[in-house]
Amino acid sequence: MEFSSIREISIGGSRLALLVPGVVLTVTEIGFKLGAVPFHLWTPDVYEGAPAPVAAFVATTSKTAMVALLLRYAYLSGALRYGGVFLVFAIVAVASMCAGNLLALGQTNVKRILAYSSIAHFGYILVAFLAGGDLGTEAVSFYLVAYTATLLAAFGAVTVLSCAGRDADDIEDYRGLFWQRPLLASVLTVALLSLAGIPATMGFVSKFYVLAAGAAAYAWPLILILAITSVAGHFYYLRIVVALYSAPPARAVTRTISRSGVFVVVALSIVLIWSGIYPTPLLNLVRTNSAPPDALVAPFVPRLNR
Repeated sequence: MEFSSIREISIGGSRLALLVPGVVLTVTEIGFKLGAVPFHLWTPDVYEGAPAPVAAFVATTSKTAMVALLLRYAYLSGALRYGGVFLVFAIVAVASMCAGNLLALGQTNVKRILAYSSIAHFGYILVAFLAGGDLGTEAVSFYLVAYTATLLAAFGAVTVLSCAGRDADDIEDYRGLFWQRPLLASVLTVALLSLAGIPATMGFVSKFYVLAAGAAAYAWPLILILAITSVAGHFYYLRIVVALYSAPPARAVTRTISRSGVFVVVALSIVLIWSGIYPTPLLNLVRTNSAPPDALVAPFVPRLNR
C-alpha cells in the first residue's frame, strides 16, 4: 500500500497481474473525487443541491486535497510510467476539457455553470500534471491556489446574495445587480474573468503556467485542445457578466447582505487582481514548496509522442 513499495514492484516487473488492476481502481477513485469525465455526473447535481458554502467546500478543499494526493501517488509510485495509465489520464483530460465547457453552455443555474466549469478546470490541471517535471508540478500547485481563491470569491458572492429560503443561483437573480450592489457585482465579475483566464487576473497567470508546462513537455495536442475549449468557455462566463450589467428588472428585490461577507469576497477579489498583476511572491512560494523528488522530475508527455 505504500507508494514507494508500488514503485519497487513496478520496476521489478513482478506481481503486475495484481498491480495493474490496483492502479486502475486507484485512478478511478481519484477521477471520481475530482469529478473528471467520465466520473463527473454527480458534480452539477451536488453543487446545485447543496448550500453555496457547502458547494464551495466541495469545489475547493476536497478537490485540491485530492490533486495533492494524485501528485504524490503519481510521482512516488511511478504509475505514469505505464503507457496505458498515461494514455488514460490524457483521455480523461481531453474529455473533461471538452465536456465540461460544452455542457456548461446550456445552463442557466450559476452553481451548475460553476460545476461544469470545475470539470473543465481539472482537465486543464491534468495537462500540467501529465507534463511532469518541476514546471508541471509548479503549474499544478499555482493553478490550485488560483482556482481555490477564485471559486471562493464566486461562491462567496453567491452566499452573500442568498437568503435563508433559497440560494441566488439563477442567472436572472443577478440581472442588473451592478445597479443595486456595484461592489458585489464587481467582485463576481473579477471572479468570472479569472475563471475565464482574462489577463490581469490570477486565473490568467495560472493558465499561462499550465500552457508553459505543456509546451516544455511538447504536449501540443493537449495545449491545442486546452486553448480551443478555453475560448468556448468564455461564452458562459460572459453570459453572467452581461446579466450583472443589464438593466434591472421592473420589480427588483431589495437584498439584505452581510457586511462581513462582503469584506471577505472583496479581499479575495483584491488577491485575484494583485496576484494577476504581480504574481512573483506567490510563484516563488510555489517553487519552494512544490518540487517533486529529484529522481522523478523527468517529463512524461514525450512518452505519448513516441
